[in-house]
Amino acid sequence: MDTRTRPYRLSRRSLLKAGATSGLALSGSIAMPRISRAADRPQLSHGLQSGDVSGNSAIVWSRADRPSRAIIEVATTDTFKTVLHSTFADALPESDFITKVALNDLPAGQDIFYRVTLTDLFEPAITGEARVGHFKTAPADLRSVSFCWSGDTVGQGWGIDETRGGMTIYATMLKNRPDFFLHSGDTIYADGPLQAEVPLPDGTLWKNIVTEEKSKPAETLAEFRGAYKYNLLDKNLLAMNAQIPILAQWDDHEVFNNWWPGEPMTRAELVRKKYTEKNGLILAARASRAFHDYMPMRFEPSEPGRVYRKISYGPLLDVFMLDERTYRGPNGENRQTTYGPDSYFIGPVQLAWLKRELQASKATWKVIAADMPLSLVVVYDMDRNFGSEAVAQSDNGPPLGRELEIADLLAFMKRADIKNCIWVTADVHYTAAHYYDPNLAQFQDFNPFWEFVSGPLNAGTFGPNRLDATFGPQVKFMKAPPPGQFNLSPAAGYQFFGHVGIDGATRQMVVTLKDVADHDLWSVALDPILT
Repeated sequence: MDTRTRPYRLSRRSLLKAGATSGLALSGSIAMPRISRAADRPQLSHGLQSGDVSGNSAIVWSRADRPSRAIIEVATTDTFKTVLHSTFADALPESDFITKVALNDLPAGQDIFYRVTLTDLFEPAITGEARVGHFKTAPADLRSVSFCWSGDTVGQGWGIDETRGGMTIYATMLKNRPDFFLHSGDTIYADGPLQAEVPLPDGTLWKNIVTEEKSKPAETLAEFRGAYKYNLLDKNLLAMNAQIPILAQWDDHEVFNNWWPGEPMTRAELVRKKYTEKNGLILAARASRAFHDYMPMRFEPSEPGRVYRKISYGPLLDVFMLDERTYRGPNGENRQTTYGPDSYFIGPVQLAWLKRELQASKATWKVIAADMPLSLVVVYDMDRNFGSEAVAQSDNGPPLGRELEIADLLAFMKRADIKNCIWVTADVHYTAAHYYDPNLAQFQDFNPFWEFVSGPLNAGTFGPNRLDATFGPQVKFMKAPPPGQFNLSPAAGYQFFGHVGIDGATRQMVVTLKDVADHDLWSVALDPILT
């Protein structure tokens, strides 16, 4: 076990663990021993995060190393000479010592600094060292905005190699100073255990930090949480989190590869991984809890596990965050001729929400953040070369299966005159730009649009995937490993992200595909339709 994951002295940890297990840790029905430890102050164990930022609100996240009260102060300068307001939240064992607080009534278009100070709940006179985080609220006027997006962190056995600088792509994105970062899914690889050393083709070794929780596929809630804690050992990710808010969605590896709701744990890939838990629904429930624990997302009381949502970032931009995992039907042949439960992908409730929100949007640009691409073919069961994991199934014909849902959405967007809409995604571990042309499509009842793909962040690189012609996608740019090479390590340099900038004066959107070295690989300028 990596000792950096141990939050404090073992004697105290053992006491708290015993108390939490009995359900009496903070009940007052047992007396906790008073320990004099002026030098042993409560600490923020995994940095700070902010997320789901709008024009007047945001979520801020922290994790303590013991039962603590987190005092959160908010200001518009890092001196905190004038504190706008303050609040508190208690970090308790049952929440894994995590606090998530909604900051409201913030000024629009403003740099916001938040300071978090921990007070030991058992010894309130002892406080920890304060840490400061930052984000920028969405503007209320036509001010330029930008964001980065990508996906796929710590996959295929490639973890944090500190001898190579750790997950350096996060430092590259921070250098671009986006207003926010959109994580397009596979925020962790819960099913991907790490080895301490992995040989590389050049004779060197990739040296992973390894923790107890990342030494096997996650099954317990503690193991799922441990996968998020692992990523937060990286100095580059911690530095970006402290400065740039995140909008997070999930995909499959937050649970296990290519999962669908209700999937039996009988697939050969899952058998090889030797899961002791044979109930996939239980794994998904624990994974969902850990995802919501560790991502600075808003809580939806009507559906506590909900991931799909709209983030309004001023008059220039609305982001529609989809969940293409929770409501899908089985990953089968994907060739149904009529729309029904077996062909659901985002599902009828989410589809109705998306139509309604797109039609109501007043923003110049609408970004649909999908956790999977529309027309790239992704096979469900590689052992049998069977089934469809994404939308497309490679028949190149009229819409079938999950394509029926996308066809319905695209036709609605044309009828409702939804303008200036692009799709961004990750998942396939390379980068590409696709232009969808109805004149070249089998299904033609839609307006042309762009889809941009970028990733991975710190995972194996693959691709390119086959392209299904149903919706007429044209590859305008693609960068993937050379033919015959796959699962390239991050050391090979094939790690990608995208950058979107919207000019406040012209409202023009520029999309740039970039690599870990911050090279501009390809770019396109998109002029909005304003009539």
